[in-house]
Parts: sequence; C-alpha cells; structure tokens
Amino acid sequence: MNALNKKSIEDVDVAGKRVLVRCDFNVPLKDGAITNDKRIVSSLPTIQYLLSHGAKVILCSHLGRPKGEFKPEFSMAPVAARLSELLGFEVKLAKDVVGESAKALAAEVKEGEAILIENVRFHAEETKNDPAFSKALASLADLYVNDAFGTAHRAHSSTTGVADYLPAVCGYLIQKEIDVMGKALADPKRPFVAILGGAKVSDKIGVIENLLNKVDTLIIGGAMAYTFKAAAGEAIGTSLCESDKFDLANDIVRQAKEKGVRFLLPLDSRCGDKYDPDCHMVLANVEEGVPEGYMGLDIGPRTEALYSEAIRGAGTVVWNGPMGVSEWDRFAGGTIAVAKAVADSGAISIIGGGDSAAAVEKLGFAEKMTHISTGGGASLEFLEGKELPGIAALNDK
Repeated sequence: MNALNKKSIEDVDVAGKRVLVRCDFNVPLKDGAITNDKRIVSSLPTIQYLLSHGAKVILCSHLGRPKGEFKPEFSMAPVAARLSELLGFEVKLAKDVVGESAKALAAEVKEGEAILIENVRFHAEETKNDPAFSKALASLADLYVNDAFGTAHRAHSSTTGVADYLPAVCGYLIQKEIDVMGKALADPKRPFVAILGGAKVSDKIGVIENLLNKVDTLIIGGAMAYTFKAAAGEAIGTSLCESDKFDLANDIVRQAKEKGVRFLLPLDSRCGDKYDPDCHMVLANVEEGVPEGYMGLDIGPRTEALYSEAIRGAGTVVWNGPMGVSEWDRFAGGTIAVAKAVADSGAISIIGGGDSAAAVEKLGFAEKMTHISTGGGASLEFLEGKELPGIAALNDK
C-alpha cells in the first residue's frame, strides 16, 4: 500500500466548507469522567488546521460499544466538554447522529467553529455500513476527512461509507500512520528487526508471514513463543499453547532459515505454578524446559540480554505485543527490557498500538519512540500488508 498517494487535508480547499471529520474519541471513562484524553489531544492538529483555514467543522466518532442503541453512558458529552476546554470555545453537542438536532447544528455552524454529533454507534447501521445511513451522515457536509486510524480496518459508515457520497481525504494522524509505517515496510533502514509478542500465533500468522519477506531479524516473545517451543519438542509445562499450530510453527522456522532471517525464541522463562500475580516463581532454561506444573509468564534474563543485543544494532524496529504478562509487576521485566532496548537503540522505532503501546507509555519511554500507532487491530492488519478499508476509500492524489 503506497502511503503517499492519498489526498490529505492540505490537498483540498476547505474554506467555507462543511467538513465532516471522523476522529477517534473512543476514550476511557470512569463514572462519566474521561480518565485519559490522549486521543482527543492527538486529533487537535487536524481540527485546528481546518478551523484556521475557515472550515465549518462537524466532528464524529464512536465511543464504547452501545450496540446500536442510545445509551446515556456512551454519550459524547464528556468529549464535547473536553474539546471545548482544549479549543477555547464551546463545541456544541447534537442530541442525535443524523436527526433534527444534528442537521440543525450542522446547518448553523460557522467558519472557524466546530460541533460534535452523537456517538455514531448509537445506530446499528453504522457497523453494517448501511448505504442509507452513510448517505444521511454525508448529507451533513461538503467534504469528508478520516483521521481515525484505530478504526481504519473497519468498513463502517463513518469510516468508509460516507466516502461514496463526499470527496474524502485523510487528516494528519492517518497521514502520519501511513507515511511512517508504509515507509518502514517498503524501504526500511536496515537491519530491520521485528518484535512480536502476545498470546497466540494464530493472531499473528499474517504478520509473521508478511514480515519474513522484509526483516533481517524476527524476535518472538509472549505466550506464543511456547507454541514454537512445543512444536520443536521442548517441554513447556502448562504454558499456553496452540497444539493445532505445530506444523505452521515449524514451517515458519523453516521459512526463516531459507530466507536468511535470524529467528529468535526465548532462551529462558520466568514461570509460575499458576496464572496469578502471587504465584510461586521459578526460572526455566531452554536446555531443560519448563518444569511440570509450571507455565511460562515472561522471558528470563538470558533472553532479555539476547533480545537487547539484537535490537541494539537495528536501523528500524517494529514492535507489537508484550513479552509476558506485563500488567503484573513480577512478569513485566521482559517487556521493560525490550522497551528500554528499543528506546536506547536510536533506530526508527514503530510501536504497533495495543498492549505494547500501553507498556511503552506506562514505562515513560514514549518520547524516545519514533512512532506509536494509535490503532492496535489496524496496525496489525497494516503489518500484514492488508489494505485498510478506511484508507482505501480516500481519494487518490
């Protein structure tokens, strides 16, 4: 997917136009209050560009999973309040999505002002990408801007459907995602090192197979490493394992060898006698495997050293998925070691959303990364080489 051939907000004249902007305002709420406004803040450059160029801005997003019904706990009201604070003027909230209230506010919004319509997922038609609903949404505006990379892998009305009825361009967030990730995959600074963690090989098959043709080194951590180990005949105790994926795992190892890709699996594991942060912990080496009755919950110190050494000389690093149960302090060491190695490597570093992004943020390494993707599922599909519907729908330059 060539990143550079899609039109962005800078390629169109927005002055005096009503511009529908699909943002990712899917923020965490507790008791009706926003606990982390990072997604709102990161949408500001696009919104402010449009406002300063005389656009009449109509913002939309989903929030949570209201399953096609109006539910007050999923209202965009807290988002409208936070946007008003950040932008320095009142961002009015419509009481509906495509009803009378939204139509009235969209009709009266002035140049350099913004309004917000209600949660697009209050309509079941949104996730079905219903043409009539898409058309109703599109009728509010003259131009469509997609700036929600986190939902770009979903073909919904507000992410792809409206592009059938309006000129469609990307905002700065999506532009950065496709530029940075697209370049890393198409023309990486070498050596190119990919780090994949998480629980299941099955979730990452597409990514592994796509990356095997591009990377110099592939590092495997997280529970999915035990499927590779068990497939090779190593004792893994009660570790999580997909026994139906042994042939695939062995085939991946064989492909890596054929392609000259350095394929790294853990040399040791921190193991627990149960899946519990307070379990009894032992260290198991690859030579004797995981003891019976124990499960691998993190990579061990030898592996941390091996992986850190492999990352140290990298030109480009792509990382998706933790090395262990990183939300438990005793089993976060592997993820911390990898995060530190990536931060210190000086490489072009791309963190693929989800758990790895959360770990990097929590550990305070975010500033040292080149790019932290805003979309977990979307960045995975991008790394698989799939075309994302929300990006495919945009107009070419």
